[in-house]
Amino acid sequence: MRPVLARFRLAVLSCFGVAIGGCLADPARADQAPFTCTILPGDEIASIAMTNPLASDASCIVTCRFSTTKYDNNPQITCAKSVPSGKEVEMCRLTSGGDKFVKLTGGNADCLGLSNPSSE
Repeated sequence: MRPVLARFRLAVLSCFGVAIGGCLADPARADQAPFTCTILPGDEIASIAMTNPLASDASCIVTCRFSTTKYDNNPQITCAKSVPSGKEVEMCRLTSGGDKFVKLTGGNADCLGLSNPSSE
């Protein structure tokens, strides 16, 4: 009975090692990108802008989170679109929904290069 248990344990450990190896494989990565989340005059609209840091056009996404004057109202906006290489663009705007924005509480932006089928 013990040899069977030992083989089972080895099989489980082998599968576990393969699973961990799969988790550690290097997936396609997006590059961090500079961004700004600006509360515009009047405190009810925010402008989300970012710069594509890559040497080619890219698909970019930016998320900004804000606090407002109302308790437990923390709007978040996520914008995504193609951004030309090295260009800063306004991605989108967010309204506060009637409450005034107080401050930026967090955010992030990433760009993933677009493939060019004509050069492949």
